Amino acid sequence: MKDKGKTVVVAMSGGVDSSIAAYMMKKNNYNVIGITLKTWDYKNLEVEKISCCSTESISRAQKVAEQLGIKHYIFDFSEAFNNTVINNFISEYLAGRTPNPCVICNKYIKWGLLLDKVKSLGADFLVTGHYAGIKKLENNRLTVSLSKDKLKDQSYFLWVLSQEALSKSIFPLGDFTKVEIRKIAKDLNLKSAKIPDSQEICFIPDNDYPKFLISKIGDKISEGDIVYKDKLVGRHKGYPFYTIGQRRGLNLSLGKPVYVRKIDSKNNIIYVDDEKNLYTKEFLVNSINFLSVNTLNSTCEVLVKVRYKDVGTPALIEQIGEDEIKVILKTPKKSVTPGQSAVFYIDDYLLCGGFIV
Repeated sequence: MKDKGKTVVVAMSGGVDSSIAAYMMKKNNYNVIGITLKTWDYKNLEVEKISCCSTESISRAQKVAEQLGIKHYIFDFSEAFNNTVINNFISEYLAGRTPNPCVICNKYIKWGLLLDKVKSLGADFLVTGHYAGIKKLENNRLTVSLSKDKLKDQSYFLWVLSQEALSKSIFPLGDFTKVEIRKIAKDLNLKSAKIPDSQEICFIPDNDYPKFLISKIGDKISEGDIVYKDKLVGRHKGYPFYTIGQRRGLNLSLGKPVYVRKIDSKNNIIYVDDEKNLYTKEFLVNSINFLSVNTLNSTCEVLVKVRYKDVGTPALIEQIGEDEIKVILKTPKKSVTPGQSAVFYIDDYLLCGGFIV
């Protein structure tokens, strides 16, 4: 780790990963301050207990900080979180796209407002429990690298980080596996040792995003047509409730499985098709953030991931505009979804990333 003895702020969610990140920084002689963010108010939800920013998780983060003997603060970022992450989530679904709120949160909340808070506290670095690393290249640029635990690697969500953000960040879990982290927590008898990994969007802990959308924009959602090969074959409950590649919940009787191929938000139509027609060989990506280079000067061979658990597909990419990249896959990919992130890797580190158009 770099610059031992300096002051770091650890983003503590109350989970095992951020708890051990805080422990590791103290063990390595950093002056550690724990911060937990309140990003959403769950007091009226029955599922409050499982949220990463619930009162229970905040209390657990406080207890871990006490166990470790470090200062701990709670900051209410709920207004900013609502105005950026949640509003983006809603607007993307209204536009017929499928958003990734973790990426937006990383850009505007964790490495936006929280990083500003780190600086205001006079701290030198922001520390998180992400399974990833930070690599300095020969061109002196910083990029995100893969973690030791490939199954838990979270580099996919970190493509939005700027050079300044990376220079002010430490990911201490990058050289460990999840099994190793849980063992450390168990040996320390930390309150967070047995907390299961969160599998849902933090502000939709019951995973029922249609219910959430109805509560927010129900007046803007209406039934519409489902079309298969230019024929009306059914009705949908509201296009924001569907995503590319979806098969379940279509309530169609065509004698064979069909999948959502296209969402026309303007005309409130969902187009379905046979599975073979869901494969894509070329697509565009915009809102590019370059990590290991400033720009692409030529066609580049990469491995591209189009969703978090994607194993990756070899591809050629070409920058065709100031903020747009054309992707040509070596083999067609199923359900490339507008709104999701496309993240480009060279060897074990990120080249750049952007949003699928």
